[in-house]
Amino acid sequence: MRNRPWLERRHAWRASALLLCSAANALAACSSDEDPAQTSASSSGSATSGGDAASTSIGSGAGGASSTGGSASGGSAGAGGEASGGNAGAGGGGGMGGGETFTVAGCYIDDFVSPPLGGPNYDQFMPVVGSHCMGTNHQDITGVERVVFVGDSVTVGTPPTASGDYYRSKLAAALASKFGLTAPSFLWQTVNFLDGVSLIQEEGDFASCAKWGARTDDLVADNTQLETCMPLAQQSKRTLVVMTMGGNDISSLTQDAIAGVPMADLWTSTQGFVADFEAAIAWIKEPGRFPNGVFVVYGNMYEFTDGTGDVQSCDVSALAGFDQPVPAPDELKAMVIWANEQYARISVDWGVDMTFMLEDFCGHGFASDDPTAPCYRGPNTPQWFDLTCIHPNPAGHQHITDMFMAVVDE
Repeated sequence: MRNRPWLERRHAWRASALLLCSAANALAACSSDEDPAQTSASSSGSATSGGDAASTSIGSGAGGASSTGGSASGGSAGAGGEASGGNAGAGGGGGMGGGETFTVAGCYIDDFVSPPLGGPNYDQFMPVVGSHCMGTNHQDITGVERVVFVGDSVTVGTPPTASGDYYRSKLAAALASKFGLTAPSFLWQTVNFLDGVSLIQEEGDFASCAKWGARTDDLVADNTQLETCMPLAQQSKRTLVVMTMGGNDISSLTQDAIAGVPMADLWTSTQGFVADFEAAIAWIKEPGRFPNGVFVVYGNMYEFTDGTGDVQSCDVSALAGFDQPVPAPDELKAMVIWANEQYARISVDWGVDMTFMLEDFCGHGFASDDPTAPCYRGPNTPQWFDLTCIHPNPAGHQHITDMFMAVVDE
């Protein structure tokens, strides 16, 4: 487990944060069964995205826009219940092993100078949160024999970051050491710039089918990343699936909003890409598909504006597709919040794990030095995004590596 130097000072108030959310639940403030298209955002930050980054105000406290959506087959993991695959829900075997209970709201309550409001409310789904506060803890990840990376360009890696600094490369080395796997070579780490994929799809005990520009429907419906990287002949191996996915779907929503597509249609698209993502998880978790076990860890959708919604805060924002403000930013923000909440619900319903990339990266974007930004963390906070605006720099890739390893280790 990667220690966070500020973790200890959180312990005193975490129980209070849980009680607050429980009290809010009684007032219907921690959850909602409204149609997501009727949900409105409560803070003033705007939402937009490009490439593989989602933009929204951030915060995981009660009161964020929320909708549970449809529950996954196999049942959800509620308090003391069990998710698909026998993983324990909140109150079961996870987190601190039956000791202190962690909430997502509690994890981030003191990270920011002025705690942001109106962001995703993950705690309504009662996830088991790891003591590291970097993600959930629904799986006991052991005995991994094969690792598969799928998703978008955050996972593939992009210049100007060197291939050895991609989180995919760093995480592969860490996982090879932890599980005694055959590590891939430099060629596997390298990107084929013509196709936007790993130069070698499979090497050693690792495979990568992630691709630049990929959307959630590329996992199963269209380009079938999952079937390509996890063929029947490999499914007998105890497998760990790692991915980042969804940022390009948000980017498409943003461009459609700028083009004047009706909000009702944008909500339909939002619900559609979340459904595609859940269908991918369902494919992986299909009973009998991986007879010796399969684990899934994915990141939620981060953003580079530090909760301000100012997509032009990046110097080359026009090159990233952000050459004008986003119309109806609060509506788009509500869609991004709802989608991230659904990613959390999916992790609970299917007994898989999600890292809190949105929350951890907020404050490390292009408004990191703005004391008025919702995610301002204090002076001299390092940026974790590169000159493309939407991709992590080496420090960002290192933190993503740390987040995934924290979830795997606990």
